[in-house]
Amino acid sequence: MKLSQFKFKLPESQVAMEPVFRAFNNPDGTVEKVYSRDNCRLMVVHRKSQTIDMYKKDAEGNGLTDAQGNPQYMTFRDVVNYFDEGDVFIFNDTRVFPARLYGTKEKTDAKIEVFLLRELNEELRLWDVLVEPARKIRIGNKLFFENDGPMVAEVIDNTTSRGRTLRFLYDCPHDVFKSQLFALGEAPLPRYIVDHRPADADDMENFQTIYAKNEGAVTAPSTGLHFSRELMKIMEIRGIESAFLTVHCGLGNFDPIEVEDLTKHKMNSEQMHVGADTCKTVNRAKQGGHRVCAVGVSTVRATETAVGTDGMLKEYEGWTNKFIFPPYDFSMANCMISNFYHPESVMLMTTAAFGGYDVVMEAYNLAVRNGYRFGCYGDALLIVDD
Repeated sequence: MKLSQFKFKLPESQVAMEPVFRAFNNPDGTVEKVYSRDNCRLMVVHRKSQTIDMYKKDAEGNGLTDAQGNPQYMTFRDVVNYFDEGDVFIFNDTRVFPARLYGTKEKTDAKIEVFLLRELNEELRLWDVLVEPARKIRIGNKLFFENDGPMVAEVIDNTTSRGRTLRFLYDCPHDVFKSQLFALGEAPLPRYIVDHRPADADDMENFQTIYAKNEGAVTAPSTGLHFSRELMKIMEIRGIESAFLTVHCGLGNFDPIEVEDLTKHKMNSEQMHVGADTCKTVNRAKQGGHRVCAVGVSTVRATETAVGTDGMLKEYEGWTNKFIFPPYDFSMANCMISNFYHPESVMLMTTAAFGGYDVVMEAYNLAVRNGYRFGCYGDALLIVDD
């Protein structure tokens, strides 16, 4: 397929800047926000029947309305109504670290954004980073991250146009260094958010799934952000199983695609791990004819990387640069949950490959017309195999 087939007009007002919340006015005049992970809207695509659900229904299938007679949109909490005992959800349990830091360049005091990508050498304190503005940062420059503090880094290599290798000059045990480094950082929100507002204290919690475990991601597996502890407890009570794998989500999902022919686009690699317990849980469900639901594009990419020729999930330790776009024959999951993503994004392409291009693009058109919210803090789309 072609890049231009994934264009659509997305009003800026529908790009979510923060999760769904309720605001309460305090006596002192301040406003307190109470965020609700599972209270975003949910749309459901039935990929075989090519139908789309947006509204709540009663047990007889009749649409529910509010006090004004308007149809009630489904919320993410309704996702459990599409699954039964024995079905399994596959989650990505990567943990986001506070990757965005701000420092100053020696002598000029120019403000520099440093985005940590990954640690290259623990002993030497070497990190692969992106810097902005890159034109001001050359090999040999030093960056200071606290006015009077000890955190200093030296640029020792250029890796890409914006990429640099930094050596942090900080003499202490590694765990102390890393703790101090992360204390200077903030939640690595996507650029489309931080260009409109700064990250705040709530974001480090909101931009982390409740089941995050293995540190290494520089952006959240955003579909998983909708799952609350209450919702996962309901799933457990209903006998819906959970399985976990790890994909350390990188920035490649946000890189603009610069070729019209999608077969020529190359994804950046992401480190991933699929363990034996996850394989056992998922394969048991699949062999039993139950639904296997991949939560998010990163999970879809990982399961399609680790699936065997027999259609069963295999243990895997390594990297994946799999880029999935239509047409694609999926071998593992038969259900998928995603967010609503930006035009021409790789996440939209993977979603369209899973659900079918025509019905997914129709779902996106409905989402725009009905005011659904897009992006990592936006609304959700469930694709089921019926």
